[in-house]
Amino acid sequence: MPGAAGSPTAGCRPRPTANAPGAPRVSPPCRSPRRKALACQLPAETGVPLSRWSCPELAAELIARGITDSVSASTVRRWLREDALKPWQYRSWIFIRDPNFRAKAQRVLDLYARTFEGVPLGEDEYVLSSDEKTSIQARCHCHLTLAPGRARAMRVNHEYGRGGALAYLAAYDIHRAKVFGRCEPKTGIMPFMALVEQVMTQEPHASAKRAFWVVDNGSSHRGQRAIDRLASRFPNGAMIHTPVHASWLNQVEIYFSVVQRKVVQPNDFTDLTQVGDRLRAFEDRYNATAQPFQWKFTTSDVDDLLARLDRHTPADRQEESSVALAA
Repeated sequence: MPGAAGSPTAGCRPRPTANAPGAPRVSPPCRSPRRKALACQLPAETGVPLSRWSCPELAAELIARGITDSVSASTVRRWLREDALKPWQYRSWIFIRDPNFRAKAQRVLDLYARTFEGVPLGEDEYVLSSDEKTSIQARCHCHLTLAPGRARAMRVNHEYGRGGALAYLAAYDIHRAKVFGRCEPKTGIMPFMALVEQVMTQEPHASAKRAFWVVDNGSSHRGQRAIDRLASRFPNGAMIHTPVHASWLNQVEIYFSVVQRKVVQPNDFTDLTQVGDRLRAFEDRYNATAQPFQWKFTTSDVDDLLARLDRHTPADRQEESSVALAA
């Protein structure tokens, strides 16, 4: 009898098929690459009017194309997870256009390490990181903000009235962790030079051997004219520009992010005077306890960044970028 003792089939169970309960889920091998290829394409390239795929949209498209007969969004999510694909996410980047990117970045990073042109900075030399934070609005909410309570977050009313906007200009002494700021109706050359005047007429910068001003390429302090303008007014001042599209190398942006989180958002200001008073009060509070930022990005990191960009740059742009960086 089949299955009797001594029989070749004794103790054996029939092997489960793909449709049997408890069997591993099996997809036709010829179709798996097709669904993965679809997930790795931009929807617009396939004629679908979407900016990016979601799991339900991808499941519907797989069925519409006949790649699979029936599939749920959760199954698509599992497939994508197995291949570490997340087509609903995206990251942005920008190509380096500054032909002197590395040299400019190295000069800024050397200043952060208290070195300029290979020579260590003296005790009477300072590095100031400066920029403007534009359009800080005075928003007065239509209902009072509710303080947080037990198992309840702070509640801020969505409706508000506008009371105008101002610009906040700041210079950050990176090695002393001291901020000098001022509020202006708008940005421009004159407001920026007013900040320079405020800082450079105070000690220790007034009698410093050199005070380096690290700035980005904003219109208030762009190019050789801005360098000459600073030097003519303060001979001990030296303006150093970050590379184009690299304001993230400017340490004052870290301070501005602190201001955004702790002062600006969420806010409830009745007018611009209240905004200015709050910013100046925060400066005093910050300067009382601040420590220099632990800056860890070095020239070696710049080289690694450029190498990664070259690996992801199309051949025609790569050749152009390599020639520019070698010049």
